[in-house]
Parts: sequence; structure tokens; C-alpha cells
Amino acid sequence: MQHSSPRASLLDDFIELLSSMRFAISLLTVLAIASVIGTVILQNQPVNAYLNQFGQFWDPVFSRLGLYSVYNSGWFVAILAFLVLSTTLCVIRQFTPMLHEIRGFRERAREVSLRNFAHRASLEPALPPEKRSDAVTAYLANAGFRFRVNEREGSTLIAAKRGSLGRIGYFLAHGAIVLICLGGLLDSNVPLSLQIRFLGKTATSGNQTIASIPASARLAPSTWSFRGNVYIPQGAIAGNAVINANDGVLLQPLPFTVELKNFHIEHYETGMPKRYASDVVITDNKSKEVFERTLEVNKPFEHRGVTLYQAGFDDGGSVLSLTVHSMAANAHPPSSFSAEVGARIPLGPTGHALEITEFRSVNVEDLSPPDNKAKRTEAAFSGSGTRAASGENLRNLGPSYTYILRDPAGQAREFSNYMQPIQINGLWYFISGMRTSRTEDVSWLRIPLDEDKSAAAWFAIHQSFFDPALQAELIERYVSHGSGKDEKNSLKIVAGHVLSLFTKGGFDAISDFTVTNVPEDKRDEADIVFLQAIQGLVWEAWMIAREAAGKSALELNDIHAPFVRDTIHALTVSLHYGAPFYLQLTSFEQRHATILQATRSPGKPLVYLGSLLLVLGVFAMLYIRERRLFVLLKKDEALVAMSSGRKTIDLDEAFARHRDGLAAALGASTLP
Repeated sequence: MQHSSPRASLLDDFIELLSSMRFAISLLTVLAIASVIGTVILQNQPVNAYLNQFGQFWDPVFSRLGLYSVYNSGWFVAILAFLVLSTTLCVIRQFTPMLHEIRGFRERAREVSLRNFAHRASLEPALPPEKRSDAVTAYLANAGFRFRVNEREGSTLIAAKRGSLGRIGYFLAHGAIVLICLGGLLDSNVPLSLQIRFLGKTATSGNQTIASIPASARLAPSTWSFRGNVYIPQGAIAGNAVINANDGVLLQPLPFTVELKNFHIEHYETGMPKRYASDVVITDNKSKEVFERTLEVNKPFEHRGVTLYQAGFDDGGSVLSLTVHSMAANAHPPSSFSAEVGARIPLGPTGHALEITEFRSVNVEDLSPPDNKAKRTEAAFSGSGTRAASGENLRNLGPSYTYILRDPAGQAREFSNYMQPIQINGLWYFISGMRTSRTEDVSWLRIPLDEDKSAAAWFAIHQSFFDPALQAELIERYVSHGSGKDEKNSLKIVAGHVLSLFTKGGFDAISDFTVTNVPEDKRDEADIVFLQAIQGLVWEAWMIAREAAGKSALELNDIHAPFVRDTIHALTVSLHYGAPFYLQLTSFEQRHATILQATRSPGKPLVYLGSLLLVLGVFAMLYIRERRLFVLLKKDEALVAMSSGRKTIDLDEAFARHRDGLAAALGASTLP
């Protein structure tokens, strides 16, 4: 007796596991979970976007697990490969038995087995024995059955079947899974990973020109599978796709160039994009053949195996007209200049450098008030600017732009300014956001506007507060309202001290002084005096500004009090603004850029073919019903038995119909 070796036994067990249904179902379950993750988590977004969303703890965990690019992660590709192997082995194992089942008639079935069928009946035929077989076969042929006759000693078995081709659906469905998974493997990052691993390709920084990208970051034109973005400003020509890889980029040459002639965009009433399209001219690199096309969402263009999709749009170097409002101690009059988005501009004697990174002509935000009204401003101005929110109070806040300001030491702050005044709780403000890094929340400076919707008054007040040359006049103006010499001296001391503290650290500096120098039982009284002094100084600074502008003085009342309150708050925030000036956008000349997705997908035909086969396979398995009918003719009896691959609700009716039909053909009655 021969015994298989342990190694052969383990191999057989491993093949048995790979080709088992439970293993394939487990793989499909993991793929389904991964697909859900890939749907919930936006894929292939900038690194900082994930860091902001998930934080410093979970971001590296999710990144290492490949959740930011699920469908191209190594484990996802490995699961696809194992699913292909498992399904293929399953088909191979089942092919011979299934083919035998399709071709076989089971004409050697035993009588005892037939009598154990759930659907069976015994008939007493009236026809002579020599005519019974012909009568049965004639009925079966008329009913659409194929049959085979097996003559036995003392009996004849006629085995018939119909719908056996429904079992082909099994092969179609399983073959479809193999084709779809193979298509997914062909269109995955496997070719890219192979070039990186074996051909020395390495990703490079995306902050450089196309010409300066090294050869190590340029892929071969013959790369047979890739997916990248093509950024084309209006009037420009591009011939390469940029592929994000390993926190850098790779450059994929295209077999043609694309020129953006014009970009069209339409908006809904809320300001959200309704339709956008690119008028492009495509020139073949070899034949120089020219194609003029309009690319829209769901209307791609394919040439030489590369498909172009309209993926999005961006700024293409819009020209912004900016006014500089100084917030330095020695403020100078406002000045203006123009700059393109993407430009880096040195700012003269201050030593700062300005980098304009983004411009948006439309900003749709959800201004629905949250439950916590203290967070109203943050909720209104913490969104992306163009993404739709889920609330009902959607409003287009108009143009905005983002820039980075680097101080002489190289430290950077990011600012986002809105062009148009924004109304909050019935009052109007210029809004400016600031943060020192993308991992921080945005701090908002709200510059209040006067009755003419102008910010000039606030900047004049700011100058009076922080310019030492103007502080003396401001204090004298405030002291002049005192009724006597002692009161004026007292007001002058308080105003000078409060102004000095406030301009250095805002209310925090005043609070620290109070805690350190004022007895605890006098602190509330001191806080009131200091607050009244700040309010009075702001009011006087406002009146000085109005006089300088040729406007009449105002009376302090409930109408003008909110402006004073908001001015004090804005002055406090300006201490931490991080810039010696405020840049106001006054006008712009918008230039669009289109973002096209370029893909070469050799697996796409396999996926389409697999999808078709899957539909046909499922249709065959569900709607082509296999029926096997057996008629055992004996001397005094005709035994009729019927079986089916699946028990369906119409099986009882089908058996009764064929039983009665055979009884009529044999002139028989049913035996008890």
C-alpha cells in the first residue's frame, strides 16, 4: 500500500483551500469591505488633507495600511491575484464533473433510486408493451426533452433532460470574475511599481518645472497602464501626465499634445458648478494629425490607447489687483500692485515674500447657524470654498484668494482673504483667515465696515492705536472730555497705561496687569475702568478718522456701539495676525486651467467582457431551469420520476403536467 508524502499532502490541502468556495467568499468579503473604505475615504488626496482630517495619530496608521489609495495598495492587488487563482482552480476542478453532468443522461439510474425521488408516480399503462417506448419518446420529443433509451432485462429506462445548458452559467459567472479581476490587475499600479522597483524610477518633488524633472522620474512612453492628471492653463500646451507616487510625482509622456483653447463653466444659482467643458486641440506626435474636441464629464476622448477625461478645473494664472493696507506701527498710505496666481513676489524693504497659491471666483458655503452660536463665524468660514455643504443656507460668498507670506527668517503663514464684504448677524465685515500650517485650524480676522461699507475707518483707528506718533493726539482727545484738572490727569494716566498694555498684548496683557497689581476685591472695578477706557479711545479714534475724511461726528448709541465692539475685537486679533499689512483684492482677470485625467487601461476590455459574461452567467443560472425526467417501463407499470438542479415553486406544477401527459400517451391510470 502506497502512502503520499507529507509534503504532497500539504500541497493537496493548500490547493483544496485555494479552490474552495469558502476561501473565495472570504476574499470577496475583504474586497467588499475595502471597496466600502475606498468609497468613504476620498482616494488619492493631498497628504495634508488626510493629516487635517484624521490627525497625527491615525494618519500614519491609515497611510501605512494603504487606505488612501485602496485600489492600488499591495494587499488589495494581492487579494485580486489570489481571487483569480482561487476562481481559476475552482473552475478547473469543476470542469470535468460539470461537463460530464451536462453531457450525461443518467440512463443507468437504478429503480430503487427513482422510487426515492420526491416527485414520482406509478402509472398502469393500457398500451401494449411494444408501443409504450415509442409513445413515451414521442411525448418527450414534443415536450422539448432530449433523451436516451436504456434497454434492461425485463424493463426499459428512458432518461430525458432539458435545460442542462443552464450549468454553463456556472462557468460564465466564474470566468467573468477571473476576467474582471485580471482587468483590475492590469489597470492597477503593478506596472508602475515594477518600473520603480526594477528600472530605478523614483518620484520627485512636484514643485518644479517639467524641464527640470530628472530622467529617473520620467516613465517610458510605452508604459502599458497608468492613470495621471494633465494640467493645462488656457492657451497652453501639455504633453505629459503627472502621476502621484510616494509623496512625489512621476512624469508620463503622452503620444500626443493637448492645447486648451477655451474653458467653459456654468453655475447653479447657489454658485456650484453646473457644467464645465474644455475646448482642446489634440495633435498626434507621430502623424501630426489634429483633432478638435470638446471634453466634458462623461464625454471622454481616446487616441492611441490613451483616454482623456474631464476631471476638474483650477486657476490658470489669474491676474489679481491687490491693495496693501499697512498695519505696522509706522503705517504708510495704501498702495496697489498686480500679481499672477502662482507668482512669488518680494515685498521690498519689509523683507517679506508673497506667494499667491490659489484663486477662486466662486465660494459656496453653508451659513446655517450651528447650535452653538459662538461657533457661527468658524462654521461659516472653515469650509473649502467650492465644495457644497449639507445645510440649507447655501450662499455664494464671491471671490477669494489664498497666499503664503514668508517673513525675512523664512517662516511662512497662509492667508485666505475674501474679496467682497460678508454679512454676519446683520453686520458687514471683510474676512481674512490665517494659519501657520495646514494642520492648524484657521483663525479669522473680521474687519468691521462702517455705514458706507468701507474698511477705511478701521484701518485709521488701527493706525491711531499702534502708531506712537498718533497715540498722543488720541489720548489728548480722550482726556478732553474730563470735567476737571484732576479728572483729566487721571484719565490721561489710565488711557496711556491701558493703550500701552493693549497694543502690546490686547486684553490678555491688561488682565495680567490687573491680576499682578490690583487687589482681588478691586479687580472687577479696575476691569470696568480699563474697558471703558478702551471703548472711549476707539470712539475717539473713529471720530478723528471721520473728521479727516470730511464726515460729520456721530453720537454714541446702540446703532454705533456694535462697530466699536467689533473694532476692539478686530484690533485684538490683529495683534496675532502675523502680517504687517492686509491685502485687499479689488479686481481680477480670471484665467482658467483644465485638469484632464489621462489613462491607459488595457484591462478595460477584459472588465467589459467579464461584466457581459457575468450577466449572461447569472441569467443562465437563474432562468434556464434544468429538468430531468425518468420513465421506467415495466411489464405492468410505468414509473415516472423527475428531478431538478434547484427546487423551484413551479417544479410541482411541471411534474404534474408531464405525469398527466405521459399517462395520456400511455393510456394509463395512476396506481395507488
